Amino acid sequence: MRKTYVGIDQDQYGGMSAMGAIVKDAWLFGILPETETCVGWDVSRIQMVYDKTQAEWDKYGCLASNLPPELRERHARIHAAAIERAKALGWEPEMYLSE
Repeated sequence: MRKTYVGIDQDQYGGMSAMGAIVKDAWLFGILPETETCVGWDVSRIQMVYDKTQAEWDKYGCLASNLPPELRERHARIHAAAIERAKALGWEPEMYLSE
């Protein structure tokens, strides 16, 4: 059986996962429209999107602070919405920290 992605809307905590990060980065760089949730996508298709987003991040040293103003604003908007949605679903950033 081929594994597929559940889509960012159904991802745990609204996309606060590695797969969700790929989708959000693809939205950021315009690789995918923000309406694309990637539901049903297989790993190879997600990998192609990851490769494209990584190439874009590499241009900016993988730092949001190095993004040009338009992309920095889009990044802030996408991630603020994702964090708000995740917190509404019970996500807490501290849950990923070890003691």
